[in-house]
Amino acid sequence: MASAPATPARGDRIVSASIGDASNLIPMIAGDASSHAIAGQMYLSLLKYDKNLDLTGQLAESWIVSADNLSITFRLRPNLTWSDGKPLTSADCAFTLKLLLDEHTQSAYKSDYIKVKRVETPDARTFTVHYDEPYSPALTSWTGLAILPAHIFKGVDIMNTDLSRHPKATIGPYQLAEWQSQQSILLKANPDYFDGPVWINERMTRIIPDSATQFLELSAGHLDSMGLTPIQYRRLFETKQQLKRNYVRYKYLDFGYTYLGFNLKRAPFDDPRVRRAIAFAIDRQEIVDGVLLGLGETIATPYKPGTYWVDKDIKVRPFDSVQAKKLLHEAGWQDNNGDGILDKNGKPLSFTILTNNGNKQRADTATIIQQRLKSIGILVKVRLVEWSAFIENFINKRNFDAVILGWSLSPEPDQFNIWHSSQTGPRQFNFLSYANAKVDAALVAATKTFDKAERKRFYAIVQQQLHQDVPVVFLYAPYSLPVFHKRIHGIKPAPAGIGYNSEHWFVPASEQKYQTSIKP
Repeated sequence: MASAPATPARGDRIVSASIGDASNLIPMIAGDASSHAIAGQMYLSLLKYDKNLDLTGQLAESWIVSADNLSITFRLRPNLTWSDGKPLTSADCAFTLKLLLDEHTQSAYKSDYIKVKRVETPDARTFTVHYDEPYSPALTSWTGLAILPAHIFKGVDIMNTDLSRHPKATIGPYQLAEWQSQQSILLKANPDYFDGPVWINERMTRIIPDSATQFLELSAGHLDSMGLTPIQYRRLFETKQQLKRNYVRYKYLDFGYTYLGFNLKRAPFDDPRVRRAIAFAIDRQEIVDGVLLGLGETIATPYKPGTYWVDKDIKVRPFDSVQAKKLLHEAGWQDNNGDGILDKNGKPLSFTILTNNGNKQRADTATIIQQRLKSIGILVKVRLVEWSAFIENFINKRNFDAVILGWSLSPEPDQFNIWHSSQTGPRQFNFLSYANAKVDAALVAATKTFDKAERKRFYAIVQQQLHQDVPVVFLYAPYSLPVFHKRIHGIKPAPAGIGYNSEHWFVPASEQKYQTSIKP
């Protein structure tokens, strides 16, 4: 006989682990996943994706797209209030858009909204945006602009403000309670959250920049959740009876991928033959089998495997060291002194791969690539850097040779802000400095049509050019392997993963573990 469903109750705390600390809690400025994971609990957008990856309202209760696709009218939910009691209105929406587009604001997200030519706020709940020409990602773009409180941010230098660490008014299911740099971030439930009760009182994210240490903390019962590495998922978890008894593992192919990216402004990566040679010298299946233990898929394009937008005619470059050496010789690299390392004009063919400390998958991937490239005469050093320093001191300053990183994707196929040559400015996402006129034209053309098949043809051009130019070596799409304590109820896996409804998770009163300061 099936047991009765558990009854939600307020209280308790979820303690999770993150390899990297947040860097900035203003969503339009933050470009890293660690920051967005926290900021996304506090600031919300007009729209969001539901569990089936369909668009639904978040701050907006409804919307109307005009017949000519040149305007969208959003109707806000009634009685929305910021955490300081002030109403959230259409004026906040207009202010946020204006702030994003201000020339002083350095944001990777401007390209999604720069085509908005005019806004209207006829009343407190109505926000209308007008475009001069059709823009196919227009509607989905409003899942990405988190609305800010105008009464807090007005007159603030958004690039240099304490609000990036100490928000004063938020709207989401959680509010910032305490942030101890490189240690932990504590969120507390918003008692006035508009979309139903937030049952779990507190969420603590502990900054533990090493997955092995995270697993030790999980095994000791000090963590409620973490993202497992493949070896932890496949092997180590199975050896711990208390983990099998108290925790649930999940596995799904997420919207994201891992890549080796080149700084195209630096030699030798300004020569496409060198980039292609490196692509041939990397055995991606070896990485998937050895690093991911098969829990991932090799990729040749920047789209989630199996989705509509993937150009299936583009295949992963085969591992071919002979072809790699041939391309390097064509580019003028020879072993002139017999030391096994290729050189040119008296300089060895060498570079450093940077990746973030604590991500064992990326570190192990870098090591395998290092070994493979050494076998064809390329000397590679691997350097691991703490996450927030990696972003601020290396990525944002373009201070690197090559990086191993990942992109998180959305169901929207537009990747203008990653690949278009106009997106190479401060804090923008084309930090590899990639430029290809055919790619630029295809990306723009794809945004001007609403015909799905036609858009796919344009994105096929983008994928073909990326395959030819090799600004990055697409490596793999890993499986997401989260684990959660069984006392946490309400987790319902869906096409969107498991986090889409996290504000409605709960712990029954009889299973609660932590005493918290927030009372029902």
